[in-house]
Amino acid sequence: MGNRTTLSDEVYEAVKALIMDHAIAPGARVTIDAVSRQLDVSPTPVREALARLESDGLVVKRPMAGYTTTPLLTPGEFEQLFEVRLLLECAAAARAATQETSGVDFPRLPRPVADRGYAGHAAFTAADAAFHDAVAVAGGNPLLRDAITRLHAHLHVHRISFPGAGTTEAEHAAIVAAIRSGDPSGADSAMRAHLEAARDRHRLRT
Repeated sequence: MGNRTTLSDEVYEAVKALIMDHAIAPGARVTIDAVSRQLDVSPTPVREALARLESDGLVVKRPMAGYTTTPLLTPGEFEQLFEVRLLLECAAAARAATQETSGVDFPRLPRPVADRGYAGHAAFTAADAAFHDAVAVAGGNPLLRDAITRLHAHLHVHRISFPGAGTTEAEHAAIVAAIRSGDPSGADSAMRAHLEAARDRHRLRT
């Protein structure tokens, strides 16, 4: 299955997919030996994958109890997540518009593949997260970027429902246009409109 690094990454993605698709149910105990048998790998890369997934906020490790998957967001937690995103990410977009961003690459979104579970949406989820991270980096405040990263918003929200195809690229483009033109108010407004639209799309799908 390739070298150790490749195997570690493959197992990480495989276990993540099991969690995102609820093949390992939210709040369920993750048995390393069982996952190892299911993926036909040794326990070591599974342990490594779970350590990475803990930092992603998808599993938690408890003393004497091992790993369990984190519960899905409750409706209240969903609203709180977007409330915090609006505070942090709008500020990051506005800051980015005051910086030199000609060399910043804002990733474009691929089209999600319908009816393939997380595997069909993994590239979309990664690119969406990368776009928001690029905005945070462009804002030039590492602490603000770290706070946004620690939300793990895309993984938590996409465990509830996957985004529809073609729903956000125009919204991202509006954010980038405002940042490139040096318009902090416009960047704030474009990010706010995007996050509010994303919140509404996921509300409809839950």
